[in-house]
Amino acid sequence: MTERVKARGYRNSDTGQAFPIYITAVAALLFLALAFFAVGQAGATRNGGQTAADAAALAAAQDYRDQLGTALLKAVTDGSALEDLLNGRGIGVGGACEQAEWFAQQNGADLTGPRCVPGYLPTSFAVWVKTQKPVGKTVIPGTESKYGEATAKAVIGPRCTLQPPDEPTASPRPTPPGDEDGGDGGEDGGEGEKPSVSLRCDGRDVTIDPAHPELFPDVKDLFSVHLAD
Repeated sequence: MTERVKARGYRNSDTGQAFPIYITAVAALLFLALAFFAVGQAGATRNGGQTAADAAALAAAQDYRDQLGTALLKAVTDGSALEDLLNGRGIGVGGACEQAEWFAQQNGADLTGPRCVPGYLPTSFAVWVKTQKPVGKTVIPGTESKYGEATAKAVIGPRCTLQPPDEPTASPRPTPPGDEDGGDGGEDGGEGEKPSVSLRCDGRDVTIDPAHPELFPDVKDLFSVHLAD
């Protein structure tokens, strides 16, 4: 009987000694879980900032691309030089950075630091953003005042090159007597008529007729917009 009591006492003693170890292990695991949650929360805030930066940069580049399309159509109908426009240059920034600001705010961030910087070679827009909300309070000290910050750059790339005009293939007509000075232009199309513009866009030929601006190619077929690596 005495031996049974002693054995039971040993078992109770072992259980009492193991209980604090069990509590400590559970507390450690709980802290690790909360720490992992804090890291995940910080990562989500950072990802949200990057999403806002990407959207802002793309919005600026797409707005500028639309402006290029308008300027290019005007140049074609006016007979102006096209080379700079086809290369994505030759116009002002316009409202591109305002578009970047709007899209950043729609994704929970604001432009910060250098904000929105146009690039010339290649034509691009770089933006810097900061999330409107911090990471929040966690078991890791200081996260309540930490914000997500990110940057992104979008590039406008030309898809088309200007092709030289086709050489005339028809044989010249004899000049009628009395018209040695060229007359008034008669059947040559009349004064002010603009020639068609030939482009090579991503391996295919595109002809733009100034007399039919409604057939002007979609601006997406003339310029690409993509995030820089």
